[in-house]
Amino acid sequence: MSLIDYAVIILYLAGMLGIGVYFSKTSGESTDSFFRAGGRIPGWAAGMSIWATTLSSITFLAIPGNAYKGNWVFAFGMIVVACCMPLLIKYVIPFFRKIDATTAYEYLEKRFDSRMRVFGSIVFILFHIARMAIVIYLPTLALTAMTGLNPYIIAVAIGVLCVIYTFLGGMEGVIWSDVIQGFVLLGGILFAIIVGLTGIEGGIGEVISTGISDGKFFTSADWSWSFTEVTIPTMLVGAIFINMYQYIGSQDVVQRYNTTKSVEETGKSLMTNAWLGLLTIPLFYGMGTILYTFYAQQPELLAEGIKSDGVFPQFIVNQLPVGITGLVFGAIFAASQSTVSSSLNSLSACYTMDIIKRFRPSHPEAYYVKTAKMVILTAGILSSAAALYMVNTNQDELLKTFQSVMGLFGAPIAGVFLLGMFTTKGNATGAFWGTLISSIAMYFIQQSSLTFLYFGIIGVLGSLGLGYLISIMVDGKKEIKDLTVHTQSRHEETLSPEFSS
Repeated sequence: MSLIDYAVIILYLAGMLGIGVYFSKTSGESTDSFFRAGGRIPGWAAGMSIWATTLSSITFLAIPGNAYKGNWVFAFGMIVVACCMPLLIKYVIPFFRKIDATTAYEYLEKRFDSRMRVFGSIVFILFHIARMAIVIYLPTLALTAMTGLNPYIIAVAIGVLCVIYTFLGGMEGVIWSDVIQGFVLLGGILFAIIVGLTGIEGGIGEVISTGISDGKFFTSADWSWSFTEVTIPTMLVGAIFINMYQYIGSQDVVQRYNTTKSVEETGKSLMTNAWLGLLTIPLFYGMGTILYTFYAQQPELLAEGIKSDGVFPQFIVNQLPVGITGLVFGAIFAASQSTVSSSLNSLSACYTMDIIKRFRPSHPEAYYVKTAKMVILTAGILSSAAALYMVNTNQDELLKTFQSVMGLFGAPIAGVFLLGMFTTKGNATGAFWGTLISSIAMYFIQQSSLTFLYFGIIGVLGSLGLGYLISIMVDGKKEIKDLTVHTQSRHEETLSPEFSS
């Protein structure tokens, strides 16, 4: 890369650190400020933060790589998520606003017992340490291709930078950093698309023609039901359950429901996230098809033996003009940062509130804020170490790996949230054993030939079904007023007609 590219990157990274420093004054006031931004975030900013968080470097690099190697079947998962937003706005958002908890797992204790709170929190922490490792690893590949620097040094540098500005700025710093990173992401992918199209003889028409003729959008086989392959019908069903954990039981998203001033603003955040999610499809899947057409016309430009996740980084290095390379690299870095910073703050909230403050409630607020920052530091080190392992073992196909991990750790927890929210008979014994058995079963199920899309279905329904059956077999009475959708009194905050319809 040129000096101009490096200058663009340095300016961007300095800006991210500046945001952390700016919000450090308010983030340390209390755990409410550090974890929930004091409810000061506008809905559109919270929505862009959710989008940037769920996007990650997994999307920025692996989805174009997946579309380059395969086709657009995975895009139907994003369509399903967008279609589910109105249901979340109508039922889930008012429910969590009424609960008014710092972590999602506080609800599990109110509804069941402390075991479920700690269990859910630990599952989240473990999952997000693994997730952070993946989203540190992917930009490490890109930067290594661009600069030739040692990948171990790069992985450590990415982890350290994310830790610093998350450590300083708290959730408010994380969200406003995500907003800037979201714009960088959009700008970076748009520039890459423009450059790719100008390098293809026939432009966008040729991309569409090649995509249709070579099955790079969909094929007739993609419309059949399959237990071992990813197809459109299985994606439409499976994506509902895979993403259920993200929006019902995952702290990094649920935490943002209480960062806005009202339930209506939170509704706006999810609609913003939905529209940005739909925009992701033509941008990132389209980039993959553009890469396929570009290198089909000029195969000599593609490095021999390159893996699918490395195609887009190679295109960035060799085809983008001076300055734009630095911007797109900044976008890759932004995709990683937005996810890692959110994960760091959220898992810190889980450990601090669900474990430390839950069992040691008498300390001053300054003690818990200090604990939260120490957790961020520790988690950053652990995830960076895991990323180094991935570099050493040369991992590939990271999108599928990530979603498999989601099915293992997330789906049973989503099931227990459904058990608590939508049934009145679910109790602590049923919730605990149903979730534990389902989590253990998921490990063995993932060793089968089933496609990962079934992992979420089995995990959610297994945890919900087992939990309910065990609950009706074992006594476990507890006051559930305001803790299920059937018994919760009407929330003081009401949705406007725009969102309630």
